Amino acid sequence: MKLHLCTWPDVEAYLLRSQGIIFPIGSTEQHGPTGLIGTDAICAETVAAGVGEQTDALIGPTINVGMALHHTAFPGSISLRPSTLIALIQDYIKPLARAGFNRFYFINGHGGNMATLKAAFSETYATLADLNISGAENVRCKLANWFMCRSVYALAKELYGDQEGSHATPSEVALTQYAYPDFIKSAPLDPQVAPSGHRIYGAVDFRRFYTDGRMGSNPDLATPEHGKQFYEAAVKEMSNDYLQFLGDNH
Repeated sequence: MKLHLCTWPDVEAYLLRSQGIIFPIGSTEQHGPTGLIGTDAICAETVAAGVGEQTDALIGPTINVGMALHHTAFPGSISLRPSTLIALIQDYIKPLARAGFNRFYFINGHGGNMATLKAAFSETYATLADLNISGAENVRCKLANWFMCRSVYALAKELYGDQEGSHATPSEVALTQYAYPDFIKSAPLDPQVAPSGHRIYGAVDFRRFYTDGRMGSNPDLATPEHGKQFYEAAVKEMSNDYLQFLGDNH
């Protein structure tokens, strides 16, 4: 059930049975020579759609652009500043909280969003209280990273071992291949497994140390069949987590 395909009476009826909503959030950034620039958003959106089907949850619009300033030395990458993303999250939540939503579950596909989202949740709680929005004290937000699901991590380790890496990984590339099989890319990878271990302070550092955009990964190992396995594992684990979150009154 996608928010943008609903009418307002549809949403009003939904609120009678659930006060939860799922937001996919990712990034628009380079993912090496073979990874799609929309990888993080595609992965989050794909998993969120599956969780929505399993749990009968309302799915909000995908937040496609995240905090990816460190990727902007590569053409095509777009980023929000942390302060902009924090403001965006508040602006998404405030009208929905006024309408009666109180459980906001963010399925995230980008590691660079994590710190900013946690800060955004704290800012949002304070803002809702300051605005005296009815039921503000019951609002809860949760960050759920699909790539950190235990089942996903175990599967990536089994399939790829140390060649999973930490950016432009075969697991995320495989999930995009499953979601968009007509857009599978190929290119020479040199070295086959990208370097890792360099500390990154900004876009210049990233481009200098990771010249093709990958970090410790070998995305050539990815297949659409693997992507289906990651999809099924993530949907199962996150569906259970979302349902538990709905019932969390602490």
